[in-house]
Amino acid sequence: MKILSIQSAVAYGHVGNSAAVFPLQRIGVDVVPVYTVNFSNHTGYGAWRGPMIDPSDVREVITGIRERGIMPQIDAVLSGYQGGEGIADVIIDAVAQLKAENPDAVYACDPVMGNAKSGCFVAPAIPDLLRDRVVPVADIITPNQFELGYLTGTEPADLESTLASVDAAMAMGPSTVLVTSVERPDRDEGTIEMLAVDGKGAWLVTTPHLPMKANGSGDVTAALFTAHYVGTGDAKLALERTVSSVFDLLQTTLDADDRELRLIEAQERYANPRMQFAARQVR
Repeated sequence: MKILSIQSAVAYGHVGNSAAVFPLQRIGVDVVPVYTVNFSNHTGYGAWRGPMIDPSDVREVITGIRERGIMPQIDAVLSGYQGGEGIADVIIDAVAQLKAENPDAVYACDPVMGNAKSGCFVAPAIPDLLRDRVVPVADIITPNQFELGYLTGTEPADLESTLASVDAAMAMGPSTVLVTSVERPDRDEGTIEMLAVDGKGAWLVTTPHLPMKANGSGDVTAALFTAHYVGTGDAKLALERTVSSVFDLLQTTLDADDRELRLIEAQERYANPRMQFAARQVR
């Protein structure tokens, strides 16, 4: 499998492509990374250095890749944090070019905007751009519960309302939705959930809620789910593999008392997930 991953990059820490590429490689995916920013560290520190890459330069890199004749080999495009609003057009055009050369390829969009605790942390134009232009051309989206609500203009809370929000998102274009950080009011105390929905059904998986904040964990989640789903076509299996790997990555990071993901130390859990969490069908 080959994935074109258009995301941010940081020198220190693991977010964007700096979080997604290695886990994908560890499960056997050939990754073609294209960078949208080249920062010293993620923006969660409140200070960083380095450039936001001009959209015309990102487009040039993708054009050069296309000129090498590899587009027909690419199975999926993956995108995450969009530093500036001009990147959206570059991604949309890349997806169109890819599908013209490989109609079976899919586009997986992680519509990064923010979360319920922090609110939106992207440029003001980005959420509407994602909702109105990017998500409609995506095949797979991987929002958290907060982002799902923004995209659809709904308030997902319990399972029923979250599924209704997913249906609204799928009506916009995507055929598969992974909802991360699902926090139903009636869930068991000390747990958090993840929900995967496609045309075959909906599956929910529950894990312990680890007491930590880990920048980049959503990027790893989106990457692994995309690869597992594209490779198997099985949303339940892709969900279980992804959750198993990401939980062990977070547990490894928590045990190390580290702010940055222990991406390298947890690598065996990407290649050989323990499958310790079973998803249940909820629709």
